[in-house]
Amino acid sequence: MGNFIRRLSSSQIIILGFAAAILLGCLLLMLPFATVDGQGAPFSDALFTATSAVCVTGLVVHDTATYWSLFGKLVLITLIQIGGMGVITIAVALYSISGKRVSLKQRSTMVESISGQRLEGIVGLTGFIVKMTLVFELLGALLLSPVFIRRFGPVRGICYSLFHAISAFCNAGFDLMGINGAYSSLTAFAGQPWVNVVLMALIIIGGIGFLVWDDVRCNKLHFKRYQLQSKVAIVTSALLILLPAVYFFFFEYGDAPLGTRLLTSLFQSVTARTAGFNSTDLTLFSQSGIFLMIMLMLVGGSPGSTAGGMKTTTLAVLLANALCVFRHRDHARFFGRRVPEETVRSAATILTMYICLFVLGAMVISRVEALPLLTCLFETGSAIGTVGLTLGITPSLGQFSRAILILLMYMGRVGGLTLIFATTNPGLNSSARYPLGKLTVG
Repeated sequence: MGNFIRRLSSSQIIILGFAAAILLGCLLLMLPFATVDGQGAPFSDALFTATSAVCVTGLVVHDTATYWSLFGKLVLITLIQIGGMGVITIAVALYSISGKRVSLKQRSTMVESISGQRLEGIVGLTGFIVKMTLVFELLGALLLSPVFIRRFGPVRGICYSLFHAISAFCNAGFDLMGINGAYSSLTAFAGQPWVNVVLMALIIIGGIGFLVWDDVRCNKLHFKRYQLQSKVAIVTSALLILLPAVYFFFFEYGDAPLGTRLLTSLFQSVTARTAGFNSTDLTLFSQSGIFLMIMLMLVGGSPGSTAGGMKTTTLAVLLANALCVFRHRDHARFFGRRVPEETVRSAATILTMYICLFVLGAMVISRVEALPLLTCLFETGSAIGTVGLTLGITPSLGQFSRAILILLMYMGRVGGLTLIFATTNPGLNSSARYPLGKLTVG
């Protein structure tokens, strides 16, 4: 076994680690005492739910609050924590705590897992990530507890606070509000500012990226000292929250009171980029609003975070590259720094892969299930972006359509480049160059 692992690349270790966590979670959810009825979940339902939890997506085929027992809910929140922090992050942290020396390969795998840039200090950064994750989740639970205790009682209120704090921070979208109505998510709290603000803060902090945390720790609020990746992630994330919120405010929530209108607009803008909670009925959105949410879901969070999707930096690099073409410049640039051509190519590859997968998946589901294409695009965009928002079709999908969503969730969580590197042989690369050929585009 040891020799087999040593032969694996970092990318292969990451994708196998997530697969192992999903399989273990599936087996646990099939146990008789994992469900309320004492029968255990069928394999297909358990696999779908375990994949959704480990890939911090939030799509479900059964209402979480009413279908799963206490044991089942504990399995789910554990899988969410593992998926949010990353299988490799937790493994390296446990290895370090045990007093064993972390090997060079383990450090290299950790760097790739969190989209890091250097091996130096990676073990210390891992410890920092674990500590801050626990701090933010516990603080979030503490802030949510007054509202939830008042509504659900002391014991259930505390448990609900912790569950939703972890789910929000890990951008998972799982909730226990089915006791108010099946699949109701946070609609009962649409006009509750405190709950909305706390959950939005947790979602943003979890989705901004671990390297941004490290920059804030080292450089405090001196933005100019931050690494380029942190600057781009922060600015792009801010724009992707504010601009869609303006659209939602004016065009989707025009009939709501001003306070509720502002709150729900911001919440939907934040949650659409991988969190998966919803505070209003999304089926009431216009087609333009639904399409905008699909675009936000595809972008997702930032690299090295609890979020999925193409990532904010991917979008930023593509837009910067388009701008440099418009201005007849040789290179894309941010904050006085040039973006390497390799990064631009990687961003274009990721975009192409995501668009092809989510469109093809939607077309197949639309044909198999006889559903409108836009509805299916929303579902597949939610899956590959590891968001968890749905227009209500997930529980009624057939096994083949569910299998497509499982694959999309898995691909969306482990990352596009990780999958590409894990399945290609670097030894096939050659330094030989073909003769130059001219081609007109556009």
